[in-house]
Formats: sequence, C-alpha cells, structure tokens
Amino acid sequence: MYPNLYYAFRDLLGLEIPFLKIFQTFGFFVAIAFLAGAYILTRELKRYEAQGLLKGIPEKVIAGLPASPAEIIGNATVGFLLGFKVLGIAFQWDKASQDFQGYIFSNQGSWITGIALGALMAWYKYATKKKDALPKPEEKMVMVMPHHRVPDIIVMAAIAGLLGAKIFHNLENWNDFVQDPISALLSFSGLTFYGGLIVAAIVIISYARKKGFNIRALIDSAAPALMLAYAIGRMGCHFSGDGDWGIYNSAYGIDSNTGHSVKMAPAAFNDVVQKNSSFFLQQYSSVDKIPHAAFEKPAALGFLPDWFFAYGYPHNVIKEGIQLAGCEGQYCKVLPTAVYPTPLYEIIVCLVLFGLLWAIRKKVKIPGVIFGIYLILNGVERFFIEKIRVDTRYDIFGFHPTQAEIISTLLVIGGIVLIGYYRKKNSAANTLS
Repeated sequence: MYPNLYYAFRDLLGLEIPFLKIFQTFGFFVAIAFLAGAYILTRELKRYEAQGLLKGIPEKVIAGLPASPAEIIGNATVGFLLGFKVLGIAFQWDKASQDFQGYIFSNQGSWITGIALGALMAWYKYATKKKDALPKPEEKMVMVMPHHRVPDIIVMAAIAGLLGAKIFHNLENWNDFVQDPISALLSFSGLTFYGGLIVAAIVIISYARKKGFNIRALIDSAAPALMLAYAIGRMGCHFSGDGDWGIYNSAYGIDSNTGHSVKMAPAAFNDVVQKNSSFFLQQYSSVDKIPHAAFEKPAALGFLPDWFFAYGYPHNVIKEGIQLAGCEGQYCKVLPTAVYPTPLYEIIVCLVLFGLLWAIRKKVKIPGVIFGIYLILNGVERFFIEKIRVDTRYDIFGFHPTQAEIISTLLVIGGIVLIGYYRKKNSAANTLS
C-alpha cells in the first residue's frame, strides 16, 4: 500500500523524494476523480448545448473595476496559509518530516514565509486589477453557457460532498464519533459516499435552478461523470488502505514477514483470531462476532493472484493491524488475516458501468432516463458489495441492513420511478404534439 506519494514513487520507480510525503495517496486520487468528473461533465454539457437542450444565460458584468478589499484579503489569506504551512515545511523540516499529516493540522508553521507570501499575493491581486482598471468601469452583458459553470459546480460538489460524507459516516458510527469528535472530523478516512452524493446533489441542483439550467439535461450529463469519479475515488481507498475494505476471508491468512496472502484451512481462522485477540477485541465485543466468510480462489480463475480474493493491506494509511517483520517507520502494519479487497471490486465494476453509460448516452433520447439508469446501476452495485463489506448494521423490524444498503435500495427504486415518470411524460408530450 502507498500511504502517500513518497511510498508510491519509492516502490514503483525507486525514487525517494521526501517532499512527496505531504501528498496523501487518498487525497491524490480524490483530486484526480474530481478532475476526471469535471472533464466528462464539460464534454456532456457541451453536447447537450449543441443539441439545444441546454442554453446560456446572459449575465451582467462590470469591466475595469479595481481590486475590491474582499479580493485582496482573500488572496492574502490564501498566500499566508500556503506560506505558513507549505513553505514552512522547508524551515521546520525536522519536525514536519516525522509526521506531515500531523504537521498540516497542527498550529506549527513559518510566520515569516506566511506573512511574506500573503503580502506578495495581495499586492499581485491589487497590481493586476489596477493594470486593467478603466477610468470609468463599463457594464456589459455576456452569455454564460452551462459548461462555463463547471468549475463552480466542482468546487460546490467538493465542499458539499466532503461535508455530507463526514456527516453520514459519523451518524453511522456515532459511538466512535462521540469518543473523539476532533479526530473523526479531521481524519482523511471515514467518508460515506452516499452522504456526499446526497448533500452535493441538493446543493448543485439548487444552484442549477437559480441559474436556469435544464435539470434533466444536467443530471443526464452528470451520470457518466459520477460513475467514473466514484471508480477513481475507490482507487484512493484501495491504494492507500484507508480501512474501507471487506470482511475477513477466512480461507487465507497473512505472512507477517512479507505481508502476502497465504492459503489456510478455514478452521485455522480461529487460531489466528486467538493469537491476535487484542487486535480483534478493539473492534468487536466478542471474537464470535467477527464477520468472515471463507472463499478460496476457484481453479477456473487460477490466473488471478491470491490478493484479488484476499488481501492484508500492508503499510495501510490508518496503521491498522499487526507489526510487519523488519519494517521501520509509521506505516508498518498489516492485517492479521486477509480481507476481501472490496474497493478493488468496485473499481473494476464501476469502470465497466461507466463504459456502459458512455456507450448508451447518445442512444437514449428521453431526458432524465440516463440518470435513472445510473441510479439503478449504482444502487445494485453497492447493494451487493455491501454483502462482503464491513459496515454498521441497523436493527429494523428483524432486518439488519447497513446504511448503504438502505440508500442503495432507495436509489434503485428512485431510478425505476424516474425512468417510468419521464417515459410517461415523453409519451404524453408526443401524443399532444
């Protein structure tokens, strides 16, 4: 596993670049997911614009204004934070290099570089705006197309999605949250996708209505982008080892010397549990309640590596498990027995589903239906992967679903209703015409 990009470059390219330790692997893939989503969304919005389903909105702008106090203060603030933290690393390397994540979230930093860079960026904003300022600012109308608003949409999706993902995760794991709320809120792990999706959708659709978007065309445009972004985001989960993995595969153990998966008799699982009972009892009230299912690699799939079915996530970013022999440093843990690498399964399935949505997007002519298909595909995929994922389960009238199973079921129902509604609405419109 690669907790941050330093480990990825070291293991894959043989390059040791200490500065890369500040770039978390999970955060890197989340950033790539947003960029990929933005690219696909922009392409689809332009396609719908060319078809006349999405139109531009004229907006009034004033050219030639000098920099406002808010703009100068905003630039100064960004500059100060970058200088205080990022450039400050060079001045406090001994402290920062020991724990970059802890350093970023601490009150440590360089006041000198913070103030200097803040002042420089404030002056730059003032100077550039003054250069373009007119003796008398001019008011004019410009046509803003929907695809021009993608940067705004992505920023809102990032902020709202992060908040929603944190809120839903902490609601699902309330007992852990109340024990240490600060760590729960600041941790890079502990994000619930559906929480982010729901909150971001509410915020973006509200914004789109204010800007006069055709909502049906917008959500259809977003469907392939959402599926691709989710697949790439899951890469961050898998390659960093953020704890978002499956239940234990009791047909495999872990070699603590290498971190590799090794086959073992399912009965030996109890021996592993007893040997590492202190680890398991930190998570489960009893060793009898440890979720596991034995599944050995089928002979027909012999070409696949064992870690495809059972993985120990060595060097995981959350530092969970037992000590790896001969390993020194922060990230030297491996799970005592193998788990199903569910993020890997979701990466593969969601890339296939993205390809499917991309292939049919031009063939489906009824606006809104593509998004309905996305909801069904997303819900079915997540519902079945939950069967081998570790999640909090609720007790509802004798059933024990996870939060994701409840929401995924509602998404499938919602997708079916949405497709039926828009098909019926389209048929009625054709009849009237």
